[in-house]
Order: sequence, then C-alpha cells, then structure tokens
Amino acid sequence: MSKPYLPKQHGAWSMLLIPFLFGVIIGKPTWGHLSLFISWIFFYLSSYPFLMAQRVKRKRKEYFKWAFILSVPAFLGIIYPVYTETRLIYFGLSMIPFFLLNLYFSRQKNERAFLNDVCAVFVFCIGGLASYFYGVGDLNRVGWELFLHSFLYFLGTVFYVKTMIREKKNIRYKYASWAYHFGLVPLFFIMKAPIQLLAYLPSIIRAVVLYGKNVKVKTIGIVEIVNSIYFFIVILIIYLPK
Repeated sequence: MSKPYLPKQHGAWSMLLIPFLFGVIIGKPTWGHLSLFISWIFFYLSSYPFLMAQRVKRKRKEYFKWAFILSVPAFLGIIYPVYTETRLIYFGLSMIPFFLLNLYFSRQKNERAFLNDVCAVFVFCIGGLASYFYGVGDLNRVGWELFLHSFLYFLGTVFYVKTMIREKKNIRYKYASWAYHFGLVPLFFIMKAPIQLLAYLPSIIRAVVLYGKNVKVKTIGIVEIVNSIYFFIVILIIYLPK
C-alpha cells in the first residue's frame, strides 16, 4: 500500500489545534474530548486527499482511497461525542458551506485564494467553538470571545504569510495587511479589552518589521510557530480562572 497523502500546509496545524484546545482547556475538559479530538484530527487528514482528488485526474483513485481510509477513524471517533451531545451535529452542519467553498477552489486549482483561506479559518474556529460547547453545554460570552480571538489571530496570519510569500510584490496586500493589524489596536480599545491586545502585539510588529525582508520560508514558519505559542499562552492566562 502506498504512503498516506497528508496535508502539506504545516501552518494549518496551529489553526487546527489552538482553537480546539482553547475550547477544551478554558471550557470544561471531559474524557469525551479525547474522542472528539481524534475525530477532529482525522477529519482534517482525510480532507486533504479528498480535495486533491477534485483537482487532479492522475492518482484520483489513490486520493479517494486515502480519503476513505482516514475518514474511518474520524467517523468512529465522533460517535461517542455525538451520542452524549447530539447538538454537536449543528456545528458539523455549519462547516458545510465553508467546506463547499474549499471544494470549489480546489476544483478551480486555486487553493491559495484569499477567500479559500478565510473559509478554512472559519472551519477551524467552528471546531474550537464545538469543543468549548461540548464541555460547557452552552455557548456563553467566553466561548464566543475565544472564537473571535482565534479568527482574528489566524486571519492576520493569512494576511501576513501572503505578503511574505505569494503576494510579497503585491502592494495592495501590504496595505491590507497593515490596515488589518493596526486596526486591531482601536478595536480592542473600543471593546474595552486592551489587555487582550497583548496577545496580538508580536503579530502587529512582525507584519510591519519583516515585510519586504528577504526571509526564508522556513524562517517564516518558525516565527509563526513561536508567535502561535505566545498567542496561545497569553489567551490562556487571560481566560483561565485565577
């Protein structure tokens, strides 16, 4: 049997894990989260070969085969969480429109489109919302704030990475990225939550300071990993009970 076709976007792993872990740690951790987490991981792994099968004719059967193989533990893992909390189905349903857009962009061979990335961010953040809801049994203010933080942070990452790699010569992306990152400052003051702005300060700085610099792709990835860990820790410090 051939090796499994796994996602090549290493940066997507932080998008996959951080919102989900926010929901577990800041919410109410349960043993069922372990099963939900396994399911979440394998749904992501199976989505890659499935989407690849939409854009290429060569090896299409192989892609579909691995999409099926990787989806089996995903569906097995979701059985217990859905059995204990049937309303999780609504979170899955809410992901469908965004996944369909991902499917469209894959068929158009335009996976790097900005809207496609935004749709992926939405899906990952909904996963975090689901993990929070599964433990708490409700979507309260904290749950929605965690969703917002995850979305704002990773949307900034989309802007930044594009200005550093594929759109580094596109001046419109530069100004869009800078406007977005600087716009976070008044946003959090308007929300009367300036302390939460601390989680985004490195993002704002690197979006400006590193723009136009000849930075290797590997270095960009390392910076994003460190930045994601910082963001994760700061949000935990702010939201975990004192």
